[in-house]
Amino acid sequence: MQPTTPDAHSQTGETVWPVAAIPGKPGAHLTGERAGGGDATPSAGDAAQDTSVPKPRTESASTFVGPLRQGEQVLADLRAQIARYVVMPSQEALTAVTLWVAATHLQRAWQHAPRLAIVAPEKRCGKSRLLDVITETVHNPLITVNASAAAIFRSIGDEDPPTLLVDEADTLFGTTKAAEKNEEVRGLINAGHQRNRPTLRVVGPEHKPTKFPTFAMAALAGIGDLPDTVMDRSAVIRMRRRAGKEKVAHFRTARDTPALHAIRDDLAAWLKPLFRQAMDMEPTMPVEDRAADTWEPLVTIADLAGGQWPTLARTACRAMTDYEAGQDEQGGLRTRLLIGIRRAFAAENDPPALRTKRLLEHLNADKEAPWADYGPDGLTPRGLQERLKPYGLNSSNRRFPDGTQARGFTRNQFLDTWARYCPEPNPPAGPAQQGAELLPGTQA
Repeated sequence: MQPTTPDAHSQTGETVWPVAAIPGKPGAHLTGERAGGGDATPSAGDAAQDTSVPKPRTESASTFVGPLRQGEQVLADLRAQIARYVVMPSQEALTAVTLWVAATHLQRAWQHAPRLAIVAPEKRCGKSRLLDVITETVHNPLITVNASAAAIFRSIGDEDPPTLLVDEADTLFGTTKAAEKNEEVRGLINAGHQRNRPTLRVVGPEHKPTKFPTFAMAALAGIGDLPDTVMDRSAVIRMRRRAGKEKVAHFRTARDTPALHAIRDDLAAWLKPLFRQAMDMEPTMPVEDRAADTWEPLVTIADLAGGQWPTLARTACRAMTDYEAGQDEQGGLRTRLLIGIRRAFAAENDPPALRTKRLLEHLNADKEAPWADYGPDGLTPRGLQERLKPYGLNSSNRRFPDGTQARGFTRNQFLDTWARYCPEPNPPAGPAQQGAELLPGTQA
């Protein structure tokens, strides 16, 4: 998965507060909460949930110096709300989404409109829930599932560009046929990354050539990687399925959007007076070329906020850009492969590690598996590595009990991925346990 590094800590000797411990900012949903304001009173709905709604995951990893300035505070509030409803793959990803949302409120100041690619290898990884939270906090959201290119560019204006939000983007680009059909949409999304890239259409009874602006920030969520040209213009958030121990609050539109709208309004109030300053800034970037174009608005927002946000932004930029370098579009039945690997370890009595060669022997022995048709050698070491790359799983050289050295995988590498994507079903209860729960630590 995307690498995670600890968020930066204050080196000034000042008091450091976790996000959820900022005085007056407990991190749970508060009614009437405003940046820089005083204490807020929990709503009645929240009071009833105090024992069931989890604290945002930022408590243990994100630290900010208090008291916070206006920009620091509203970004901390937004970060805590995102973590309240969504399990993010890393602290860097949480930082990136927070800054991207804030950047939508200054779109006219940017030379490039970064895309946010929210992708996952399978269903139920939190993509749509993250898009729900983003929709309620970005500037002027324009959400669609399957709009035409013509409808999109006719909805974009020069004076106040919307924030384009596309759910189920895999229906647009997931197959060769769909990608060909939606080539115009892909071209529009790519063109809108940079200023002064209008689309030209003939309109009206006089067939007059007319320019339509395309510049607008966009977030796209879907299963599998988006087209390379889109991914290259994006801050990529690689979502993963929530593990059983990871808890989030349920999102209810009527109950929860007021707090998100309050943060949206705080963002606008903070950033609107800074338009000219943001437009003139040229922040020092840890990356170059297109990656710098994409991340510059996010880093600029962090520099405007001050505090620890500049460090957090550049850490996220470097880590996430490095991770995406060399990533290719992947296909295949990865869940089937993960199950096959688990069976291979089980067949060997669950050793701490398996040689890659031995693991492939087990996988290729399954004549019903799809890789049995991959050629005379079946699944190869390189093919195995490519299919495990989206999960962040890599083989390494290691010494085995017989004293030999070879490339292989450890069982511990797979435990978290198995739990997320192919958890073993609970065994059926035996006759003596029908209708009764087993106590923890007992076996059927």
